[in-house]
Amino acid sequence: MMRGLRVFGGVVRPGSTPLRIVREAFDALGRTPLPRGTKVKPVTAGGVPGQLVTAREARDSGRIMLYLHGGGFVCGSPRTHRQLAARISASAELPVLVLDYRLAPEHPFPAAAEDALSAYRWLLSDGYQPSQIVVGGDSAGGHLTACLLADIADEKLPMPSSAVMLSPFLDLTGAELASRDKALRDPFVPPDYAIWCGTAYAGESVLTNRRLDVLKVRKRGWPPVLIHVGDTECLRGDSERMAESLRRSGAYCDLRIWPGQVHVFHWFAPWLPEANTALRQIGEFVREVADEIVAA
Repeated sequence: MMRGLRVFGGVVRPGSTPLRIVREAFDALGRTPLPRGTKVKPVTAGGVPGQLVTAREARDSGRIMLYLHGGGFVCGSPRTHRQLAARISASAELPVLVLDYRLAPEHPFPAAAEDALSAYRWLLSDGYQPSQIVVGGDSAGGHLTACLLADIADEKLPMPSSAVMLSPFLDLTGAELASRDKALRDPFVPPDYAIWCGTAYAGESVLTNRRLDVLKVRKRGWPPVLIHVGDTECLRGDSERMAESLRRSGAYCDLRIWPGQVHVFHWFAPWLPEANTALRQIGEFVREVADEIVAA
């Protein structure tokens, strides 16, 4: 994993590195063996392909997580994220559906957001109750998670039980990135790379389409949200602003800022103790919300 991180950081040059090379470098990050006993099943959710990742610790409780992988909207897949999904599955004790949504720039906004909404509709039509569904994602997948919640509200669909955002990339304009403290250093996602990815996905729409401005959309009625972010990240401000926006709207938000950690440090489980602790927190959050729903 660390070798893959060094390869990715050393190869990617925003605007000049061919996208094929970017994707190959990112794919190298996912070449980690799955935890023993993990089951992976291909599925099609509302016409969108994906992989259902189930750890041996997962219970037959009827619950499921819809997971939207990171990769800056331009790379990543269920294959790159199924190791992380397996560890979330073990901690939260539920299957995790990792969606293989369409990538930019071949499929710019709103393609990925539409795929996420289609998959959520499919879960509802397949017999899952909203209280049994958790939605979540990392990095760009955090933006897609927020966009999905906003779309669910706009479509007047029932909300999922909870949401999890790991190092979410939320302000695609890059305005916050340009003003971040220069002392923040994250080898995984430098500011220029994040801005490049946001432009590849959103284009000019980022300045005009309210669906993309997930920090400002109405959040009344959103489910409880857990946000994890490292304090070295250039994206830390996005998480802080999202937490503030949620709380102003009356929604519950548990924001955890991790000292000394980089972008989506959860990838480094089981070798990084903080990653293991963070994964346990995710599981506790998901299970506690589910227990509260049952008790109500």
